[in-house]
Amino acid sequence: MNKEIISKDAVFLRQARRADIAALEQLLNRCYRESAGWTNEADLVGGIRTTADELASVIDHPKHYLFVYPKTTTGARDDAETGELLGCIAVDIKTDDNVATCAYIGMFAVHPELQGCGVGNEILQAAETFATRHLADNDRPSRLTMSILSHRPELLAYYQRRGYQLNGNKMPFPDDGNNGEPKRQDLELLELEKVVSA
Repeated sequence: MNKEIISKDAVFLRQARRADIAALEQLLNRCYRESAGWTNEADLVGGIRTTADELASVIDHPKHYLFVYPKTTTGARDDAETGELLGCIAVDIKTDDNVATCAYIGMFAVHPELQGCGVGNEILQAAETFATRHLADNDRPSRLTMSILSHRPELLAYYQRRGYQLNGNKMPFPDDGNNGEPKRQDLELLELEKVVSA
């Protein structure tokens, strides 16, 4: 894959469909569990990152939006898709009494060969813009949240540069077999938060 051909200016997203599940499963498991790219968790968590059933549940949920960056034959938005996905990101709109209170951003992945050239920044910015628009009906500032693994200082620094801050909320890594197997006992999920104006 040539980074020169696929630049951040060519990034576009569309909503995921069930037909994308196999490619999504492959992308997420590769980006999180294999050692390629700088965002992987291979040293901290083994096993799979997600399953086809989990992805189908996310795609079917009315308040959970999963977006994909599909590879096309020429890199242009309107050309034929190849079936491969170059990136993805999810926005889960959280509600309280049917009022949107915050948006959780997750399942963020960029193909390892495209990491470090601005593609991830474009995908994250698009998700943040989408989430902020969906939260714009509130009379209060919009909150974007996400979780990252502890022991990932380079990833924390990346999100802090994007305006996210640790909010003090954390939980032990789920040891239920559905999210992979932790390779260290002190692994935690740390919550980050960003307040944005609607």
